[in-house]
Amino acid sequence: MDEELQHYDLIIIGAGPTGISCAIEAGLNGLKYLLLEKGVLVNSIYRFPTNMTFFSTSKNLEIAGIPFISHTDKPTRKEALEYYRRLNDAFNLNIQFQEKVLDLKKSTAKHYQVTTSKKKYTTTNIVIATGFYDSPNLLGIPGEERSKVKHYYDDAHPYIGMDIAVIGAANSACDVALETWSKGANVTMIVRGETLYQKVKYWILPNIENRIKEGSIKAHFNAKVLTIHENEIEIETKDGIHLLKNDYVLAMTGYRPDTPFLKKIGITIEDNNLGVPSFNKHTFESNLPNVYLAGVIQAGFKTSKLFIENTRTHAKSIISAILN
Repeated sequence: MDEELQHYDLIIIGAGPTGISCAIEAGLNGLKYLLLEKGVLVNSIYRFPTNMTFFSTSKNLEIAGIPFISHTDKPTRKEALEYYRRLNDAFNLNIQFQEKVLDLKKSTAKHYQVTTSKKKYTTTNIVIATGFYDSPNLLGIPGEERSKVKHYYDDAHPYIGMDIAVIGAANSACDVALETWSKGANVTMIVRGETLYQKVKYWILPNIENRIKEGSIKAHFNAKVLTIHENEIEIETKDGIHLLKNDYVLAMTGYRPDTPFLKKIGITIEDNNLGVPSFNKHTFESNLPNVYLAGVIQAGFKTSKLFIENTRTHAKSIISAILN
C-alpha cells in the first residue's frame, strides 16, 4: 500500500440521499469515512425540474431522525435541497464535491485504491450509492445530438410560444407536458404505448388526460420518433409517417444506472437485460469483498422499484456488516 495515500475505513461514492445516510451512520459509529461526489450535494435532486413535487411525504424522506419540514404533505425540490443542506451542516459531513471516481482496484489483500479526477485514496470498505439519474435512456435516432433535444427538464420559461414534443408517458413526461402547456408552449406528446402510464401521480393523471381529451395538448399514441430535424420531427404512427413542426424535443424517457462503471471495477451483472448487479440481499455486499451497493442502484434498470423512502434502511445494514 502506498503510504503517501490517505487511508479511510470507508469511502462512499455518491452524495445523494442514500450516500448521505451511509455517511451519517458511518460517522455515528466512529468510522473514518470520505464521501465522494462528482457533482453537487444531492446532484440528482438538484437536476430535477425546478417546480417538481415529490410523490413521497416528507416524513418518508427523513434521514437519521432529523425532521423534514415541508409546507404540504408532498415536499418540493426546493424544500428537499434545503433539508439535505441542513443534514450536511448538522453532521459536518466529510464530502469532496466535483470529484468523480474513475477507478477502483485492489491495492493489498485488505485495501482498495480509489482513483478520482483529482487524486487517489486507499480504503478498507467501499459503498457505491451512485443512483441512476446521470445516465438517460437515449433514443438512438438520427438528430438526437442536436442541441434542441433535452433529456433533462428544468423550467417552462424557455419554451413559451415554442412547438415542443414531449416523448414519454410516465410522471416526468406528464409533468413536463402540463407545465410547459400551462406557460404557453404548443405541446405534442409522443407515446410509445396505447395509453399514458396508469401509475402517474394521482393528482396529475386526470389533469393530463383531460387536456389531451379536449385537445389542449396533442398526443400521438402507439407512436415513435424516427428522425429529429432542425425545424421538425418525423414520427411514425399506425396511420403512417408524419412530419411535425418542432422547436424542442423533451425526451423524458427515463434513466439507468452506470452499469459500465460497475462492470469496469469487477462487479458482476446478474442479468444484462435487467442490469441487476450481484449483491448479498442482507448485507448488500457485492461479489467484490467489502464493496457494498446502496440505494436504487440495486434495482438495475428497474428504476421504479426502489425509491428514497424504501432504501433508507440500507445504511444501517451496510454499516452493521462493516462493523461485524
